[in-house]
Amino acid sequence: MPRSERSPLLLAGLLAGMGVAHFAAPRPFDAIIPRRLPGSPRAWTYASGAVELALAAGIATPRTRASAAKATAAFFVGVFPANVQMAADWRHRPAPLRAAALARLPLQLPLVLWARGVARNGKGLS
Repeated sequence: MPRSERSPLLLAGLLAGMGVAHFAAPRPFDAIIPRRLPGSPRAWTYASGAVELALAAGIATPRTRASAAKATAAFFVGVFPANVQMAADWRHRPAPLRAAALARLPLQLPLVLWARGVARNGKGLS
């Protein structure tokens, strides 16, 4: 299978893995929910995990791939504040953890572009 044909499935796998992680080990995700959001962090953690699982299913299905990939790009933009929250909260942690939190910030851009690429042609060609 050429790389371009695997791209949507790899993106779906990434989303599915993260979605499962939100339910299997929610505590780290709870900690990065921006405090300004109403409700409990756990509710946001579970909701975002469910969204990731739904997006993964949509991308894995060729008929819904393009629209799910567009929604995924928007989702990646929408969760960026959680990454900012994590970077702010972890600014006094040991250097490796602080670096990991900061590395998440620019990682959102390639994720958004990847999802847009999948949406553009349904196969992940850029």
